[in-house]
Amino acid sequence: MSRRNSYPISDARILLVDDNAHGLSARRCVLEELGYRITTAASGADALDQFHRQAFDLVVTDFKMPRMDGVELIARLRKQAPGLPIILISGFVDSLGLDEETTGADAVIQKSANEVSHLVRSVGRLLRRPPAKKRAAGETPSVKSKRKSV
Repeated sequence: MSRRNSYPISDARILLVDDNAHGLSARRCVLEELGYRITTAASGADALDQFHRQAFDLVVTDFKMPRMDGVELIARLRKQAPGLPIILISGFVDSLGLDEETTGADAVIQKSANEVSHLVRSVGRLLRRPPAKKRAAGETPSVKSKRKSV
């Protein structure tokens, strides 16, 4: 079975954010091969600028970037588009305790030999799910939702 037949093809618009040109290029190639429309940004500020110029179905961001890390970018994106699916990729997932709860991302992926397969699966899963409101990292639930959970 060819790779093209094993994954759903989509024309979803994805914003890839990474200050490392090699990582950006590799992820772009993989996702474009699957039919996704990719826009790249080399920094958090560039990503916000791209986000204001066009609509995206999903964002994939690196964690460690100068001036604005991935968690800060996620928090800013969540203020503008709370239900936007976001994936955070980092080489520091375990050492920094990065997870969906602490970062505000919908999926957190460790940079590794398995990164590409995890990325492809996470992108497909997040694009298939119905949109839901997501809190920014560190944001506490409202008093109303706290009462419901008691």
